[in-house]
Parts: sequence; C-alpha cells; structure tokens
Amino acid sequence: MAISNEELYKMLKSLPEDAKKSAFDYIKFLHLSHSRPDWDDIMNFEPDEFPLSEEEENQLKNNSEFVSWEDASVELNLSIDIKS
Repeated sequence: MAISNEELYKMLKSLPEDAKKSAFDYIKFLHLSHSRPDWDDIMNFEPDEFPLSEEEENQLKNNSEFVSWEDASVELNLSIDIKS
C-alpha cells in the first residue's frame, strides 16, 4: 500500500503535541532500521575508544564460522548432557 508523502505529512501535522515525540522516535527507528550499514561500511568505521570485552576479543580471534557444542553450551549457560 503506497502512501504519499503529503498524506504522511498531513497525519503528522494533525497529531497532538504530546504524541509528536513518540511519532518522531518511531519514524527515526524505522529510518535507522532500513539504513543500517553493511559489513563493508563497518570495516571502514573509525575505531571507537571503548575497549573490547573478553567475549568480543574471543570472537575476533575465532576464524571459524562454526561454534562447538561445548563453547555454545558454556556461552548460553546450558547444562544439557547429550550421550550417544
């Protein structure tokens, strides 16, 4: 369903003042969720000043796309014992 910008503007203008902040926040959320950077963009970001957590350090050191059952169960705090 296509909605014209004019129709959207009209709806926003008619909102009560106390609802405009919520509408703005939601539209901002929608905009950001559709304009997230891809991995190439992320690789070009400047590093931030926050140190990596131990978990993040381990993820960077891991070259595998797979996680062992043991690592996953420890990370997720699972106590499932599978026996053959």
